[in-house]
Amino acid sequence: MGRWMKAEVYPLVGAMAFVTSMCIFQLTRNVFLNPAARINKSDRSQAVLENYKEGEKYAEHGLRKFLRTRPPEVMPAINHFFSEDK
Repeated sequence: MGRWMKAEVYPLVGAMAFVTSMCIFQLTRNVFLNPAARINKSDRSQAVLENYKEGEKYAEHGLRKFLRTRPPEVMPAINHFFSEDK
């Protein structure tokens, strides 16, 4: 690959591959797990789906439950370092 792509491009390719994989993951998750996405013919025939438990399970996934217990800081060590009185 060294002949047609410079070494400076590798981080950009890595970042784009990561973002593309995140998009594909989210689209796949929505198609197969979202209760509002109706793939089955029987589900599409119903005008309104009464599946509140499925919707709650989809919306309250494990990552959201984990992040709810964490403080809303991106870098807590740096925040505490600069906010302390000296």
